Amino acid sequence: MKTLIIYVLAALSEIAGCYSVYMILRLQKTPLWLIPAAIFLMLFAYLLTLTDTDTAGRTYAAYGAIYIAASITWMWLVEKQRPDTWDMGGLLLCLIGAGVILWAPRAVI
Repeated sequence: MKTLIIYVLAALSEIAGCYSVYMILRLQKTPLWLIPAAIFLMLFAYLLTLTDTDTAGRTYAAYGAIYIAASITWMWLVEKQRPDTWDMGGLLLCLIGAGVILWAPRAVI
């Protein structure tokens, strides 16, 4: 449960940081948006170091599904674009894959 909470917070931080840059480059907002962008992206990187997974690769791979879920939620709530069937189906596949990556029994070599 701790890892899931960290992943959700990391995803929100990453999306907020990247969206701040998007606002400058695509929506012509003030470059002052780089300040929250840097803060959120540093927070994102820090949060991923707090997970209990044994390798960085598994951390990033499993986090990817949570990022996709957060991105679709962001699209729906912030950008007011409702996800379609394909968005939700793809998300389900990603979440299943993340579960396999995180919780599959590991062979000791």
